[in-house]
Parts: sequence; C-alpha cells; structure tokens
Amino acid sequence: MDYKSVSVQTISRLPKYLNYLKAQSKGNSQNISATMIAEALGLNDVQVRKDLSLVSDGGRPKIGYLIDELICDIEHFLGYDDTHSAVLVGVGNLGRALLSYSGFDEYGLDIVAAFDINESLIGCKINGKQVFPLNKLMDLCKRMQIKIGIITVPSKEAQNVCDILVHSGVQAIWNFAPVHLNAPSDVLIQSENMACSLALLSKHLSEKLSKPQ
Repeated sequence: MDYKSVSVQTISRLPKYLNYLKAQSKGNSQNISATMIAEALGLNDVQVRKDLSLVSDGGRPKIGYLIDELICDIEHFLGYDDTHSAVLVGVGNLGRALLSYSGFDEYGLDIVAAFDINESLIGCKINGKQVFPLNKLMDLCKRMQIKIGIITVPSKEAQNVCDILVHSGVQAIWNFAPVHLNAPSDVLIQSENMACSLALLSKHLSEKLSKPQ
C-alpha cells in the first residue's frame, strides 16, 4: 500500500479512529463499518471511508472491517508498533507531567532522558527518567541516535533548545513553548498551542452566553 498520498489531515484523524476502535474492541462486536465510526465521531462517512482505505485493505462490502485488524493496520501506519526514543528539555511543571505520563508507551514513544539548566534538578529521576544538564544534550542525542525532541521550556529559551536539538540530529520536535520555532525544512515541528485552544473555547462560550435564553 502506498502511504505517500496520505495527507496531514488524514493522519490527524487516524488517532481519533484508533481511540474509538479500541473502546469498541472491548465489547462483543467484531466488525465495524466506516459509517458507524463516522456517526459515532460526528464526521463525514465518505471522508472516514476514504481515510481508512488509505491505510487498510481489510474493508469488505456489507461487512466492514474486523475491529482488531483495523486497529493493527492503523497502529502500523502511525508507527505505534515501533518504539521511538525521545528526549525532553525543560523539567518544569509541564515537563514533569509529561515525564510522569505512562501512556506514551502505547504510542511507541519512549522518553529516555530529560534536560534542564536548574542545578537543583540535575541528577534527579522522574518516573525513572534521569535529569541531565543541558550541556549534555547534544552528546546524548548523537550517542543514542535520538530522533525526537520535546520542548517544554519558556518561550525565550525555546529557539536555542530547538537549534541544539537540530544540530544533535533530531528530526522531529514536539514543541509546547508558546512561540514559533525556526528549523530546516527537513525537521518536522509539531507545536501544541494551548493559547489558541483556550481562545477557541472562550470565543465559543462568549457567543453561547451572549445569545438570548
């Protein structure tokens, strides 16, 4: 199957399908259709059918997909069946929360070490992950061939950390700092903009509350 034609939009929807399918796999039903998934998630059934056809050839007319097989197909496409090592930079409240989260294993992500400039944190372990000084970041990344970096530092420090990760051979960066990062075109940066999400929530609430009851 040719995965090159799969769009970013499709990739962003696949985890939603996967979470729903895993919830259904605990029940008695063994089969599911694209229409059923679409109705449950409030999506267009044509779009769901197209998405699934791009990552799985297990669908059958009037039968649908075997749930467990479809789960395996989506996980394989997303790379969840391969473990990718990552490092985290910035052991503040958010960084510690991410280090303490045990669910990343399910998605093939293993945070092997953390880094910070706070000397009181150096040498500590959080959920079994040791905190190293920032000046050890490049050496460890190159030695362990780390390809994923997670940034949870203040915005003013984020670009410098990004530059170090890029020079260390990291090819994908998960950025939680509220700032735009610049990197070479072959390095993927996925930013989690909590300010944007909160703005959408606030706008929605203000519109709802402003309407006459």
